Formats: sequence, structure tokens, C-alpha cells
Amino acid sequence: MEQYRINDLERLTGVKAHTIRIWEKRYQLIEPSRTATNRRYYNGIQLLRLMNVSTLLANGYKISNVASLSTDELSELIMGLHDATSSDTICAAYIHDLSTAMVAFNEKSFDEVFDAAVKKMGFYDCMLNVVYPFLRKTGLMWRIDKSAPIQEHFASCIIRRKIIMATDALPLDAAKKKSFMLFLPPAEWHETGLLLANYLIRSKGYKTIYLGQNVPYDDIKVVMDNVAPDYMLTFYISPKPSEEIVTEISKLAKENKGVKILITGDSSLLGELNFNDKNSIYLKDIDALMNIL
Repeated sequence: MEQYRINDLERLTGVKAHTIRIWEKRYQLIEPSRTATNRRYYNGIQLLRLMNVSTLLANGYKISNVASLSTDELSELIMGLHDATSSDTICAAYIHDLSTAMVAFNEKSFDEVFDAAVKKMGFYDCMLNVVYPFLRKTGLMWRIDKSAPIQEHFASCIIRRKIIMATDALPLDAAKKKSFMLFLPPAEWHETGLLLANYLIRSKGYKTIYLGQNVPYDDIKVVMDNVAPDYMLTFYISPKPSEEIVTEISKLAKENKGVKILITGDSSLLGELNFNDKNSIYLKDIDALMNIL
């Protein structure tokens, strides 16, 4: 049987551990088991119940009204979200369904939900309104590491495959003149966000030069000697000193004058940084990139 710690529940549902404990005591929403050493843990059924409740609360329900509902009653309310008139609510339902398929390692269900969302709104809008929020909610947008629940690795691999296939279907001939070079700096391996950005940029008719993961800075110069992109786009996700990031970006800007450098990634790393060069631009979210496009 699966065993989840309370911090796993927090990461997979978005509900703070403190709130989970309050709901346990006040509403008996879920009840943890104990290991032989008295450590609390939860099973998959409890996790799914908490996921259902979390989604309903985000869509206007009150914890006092849903905490006592059965599993079937909660599921019925979740299904009803798909028939809502609000596009935000419908997207929330798809995000919930992707999350539950991820937790169950159910690739068939994950594919069916993904395909249903694409059919309803098209691939581009599905990326913006379902997949991107899903990646942010689960943490897959900014990090995937050895300490992350294995469900996150499972979902990340499926989404990467979907984005790559959709990108391959786009025309290579750019309709617009601006060009973007995309890469991850040395020791950065989490490619999901970069792949998503590449798809969105190419969908808008711009040329992209996609270099992928762990690109040495010396190799950037090789590319720049052969092409002259208008923008560089890179992600910082792995923990490192803020001064080191600023130094790296400043060096890139100095060596590539006239090129706008777009930096995004984990806000805990980048949110407080002050870049010295006016051509270095921090993108705090997907809307900031879309404004440039």
C-alpha cells in the first residue's frame, strides 16, 4: 500500500500541512495511520479524498459542506465541474483529473484527460490554461528532483512527450522575423518549462534555436558566431547563490550586446535579483513571456 507523508500531501494537493491537521481534528476528513516508530502516514485513498476536497474548495465550496461527504458524493461534485459555464472551472476540473491520474500512475487516464482538454480548447489553449497551471500546481514547472514524489516524474515524462510531439508538428518556416535561442545553463536538467516555452514561441510564428539542457556558456558563443537571435531564453531552477546567477547573466549580456536575455525559473531563486544590464529581463510567469510575443 502507498504511504505518503504529510508534506507529500501538501505538495500534491496544495493544502498546507497545518490546514490538513486542522481538518483532521475538526472534521475527521482523513485519518493518518502510524508506523512502528509513530510516524504519521496516509494512503492513496486519503490522498485522493484530499485532492477532491481541495479542488472543490478552489471552486466555491466550503469545507464545512464537503468534509462529511462520501467518496462517491465528492466524485459526483467533481464531475459536475466539467459542465460548468465558467472556463476557469472547466480548466480546474481538467487539472484535477490530470492530478488524480498522476497519483494513480494511470497513463491511459492521463492521456484521455489530456486529449479531452485538447479537443475542447485546442492544443495551444490547453497548454496555457490547463497544462501550465497543472505544472505550477504540482511543482513540475520549476523542479523535478530525486526527492520529489515519483508520481511527479511519471507525469513530467508524459507531458514532455506531448509537447515534443506537438512542437514537431509545427512548421519550421518562421512567419515572423524575431528569433529566440532557448537553453538551460550548466547543471540545469529540468527541461519541461523550456520545452513549453519553445512550443509557445514557435506557435506564434517565431523561429527558435533550441539547445536543450546543460549547455556550457562557451558553446553559446559558438551559436552566436553563426546566428544572431534577438532573444535568449533560459531557466534557473537548481539552487545556487544569487550572486552567481547575477554574475552569469551579466557575463552573457556583456558578451552578447544587443540580445535581450529572458530569465525565468524558480521565483525563490530569481524573485529578488537585480540584473545590471537593461537587456536582462526577468519573466515571473507565462503572462510575461506572452506579452513579449
